[in-house]
Amino acid sequence: MAATEVILESRPNMRTFISTLTVFLLAIVLQAQDSQRSPLFDIPEIHSSWDDLTHGINSRDEWHARRVVLKQRYLDLLCDQHKPKKPKLNLVVHEDVVVDGAYRRQLISYAVEADERAHAYLGLPLHSSGKSPAVVALHGTYSHGKKRAAGLIDNPDKAYLDHLCRRGYVVIAPEHFVSGHRIPVAGAYETGAFHRKHPHWTAVGKFTYEHSIAIDVLQGMEQVDDERIGAVGHSLGGHGTFFLAAYDERIKASACNCGGAFFRHNPKVEAWSRDHWYVYFKPIREDLLHGRMPPIDFHEIISLIAPRAFLDLSGLNDGHGPTQKQRLLMLMKVMDVYELEGAPQNFGFYVHGRGHSVAHESRQLIYGWMDTHLKSAAATRTRLVTSATQPSRPPTSGTNAR
Repeated sequence: MAATEVILESRPNMRTFISTLTVFLLAIVLQAQDSQRSPLFDIPEIHSSWDDLTHGINSRDEWHARRVVLKQRYLDLLCDQHKPKKPKLNLVVHEDVVVDGAYRRQLISYAVEADERAHAYLGLPLHSSGKSPAVVALHGTYSHGKKRAAGLIDNPDKAYLDHLCRRGYVVIAPEHFVSGHRIPVAGAYETGAFHRKHPHWTAVGKFTYEHSIAIDVLQGMEQVDDERIGAVGHSLGGHGTFFLAAYDERIKASACNCGGAFFRHNPKVEAWSRDHWYVYFKPIREDLLHGRMPPIDFHEIISLIAPRAFLDLSGLNDGHGPTQKQRLLMLMKVMDVYELEGAPQNFGFYVHGRGHSVAHESRQLIYGWMDTHLKSAAATRTRLVTSATQPSRPPTSGTNAR
């Protein structure tokens, strides 16, 4: 027997070692050969105007430095420095009813300015134990939007308060400041009186500030877990949702449904600063009319939400088609920020062909998103089927069966 054979025979582990080493070296050779081959197909990079979001950014720290700049630009867009001093809430309950034995619904009001009160519906689940997650539910451009959010009027697809309370959430559905109990003399969503009262503020600054006060209401309740507060909304309430989440970091999860289009690539951009009716950002009108965009756009505002959870839902056929397609490019770029933050699981978007709607599948995604990010892991955990849940064996047929 050769000397090598003697060694291998006496040391069985040596055979295993040599075999493993051979496989390892062969894998290295094959990998090197594979890396030298040309790919069958080239995958082109997708470039767009939205790339400016992370241009020159290569690390999380660099993003955080840019985020500071963007946050100030956002506050400047809102004219946040002109908001009034926040008053004491002085919360009053005007109505109190129990709905289907599932939750208590209250009509409340609270101070938002020294001489101004907001009304809201508040839903409180009756059968929850411990502290509950909570949601700020924002309605669209509808005269009595908070009633619709409570399921009392119009389209029940948009009854977020009712739907979410039945899922165990405390929900506040505040009125927009030119609707409901505060419809101006000139009509619902007419902001003329507001701008005369606050000539240097913006309507977006006003409603975002008020929605932030709605969070104060939730945090003042023993039943609410301060660390599990979300926001959802459709249309006006949709972009109101990401305006709020970017403004107030107490919002831990948010979902925008059919929110408005951004500034760039939008042939109707002037609508963000009309000269009549509902005027979102009055100070930027002159610049827009001369083709000058604001120093911040919606991809940068939405990115301020990262790494907190954000979901965007939109219809490709909801408005100007080419603009809506740009939304997808914009959202793909926002994902890059979530990647930088190490939280890609906290961002998502869903695009459909149902126009300006909150269809069944959209509602399921929104409420599932809230469950995932505001409830415990047990609320969304799946389970295997156990033998105890299998159907019993049917009796044997035939003459001997009894």
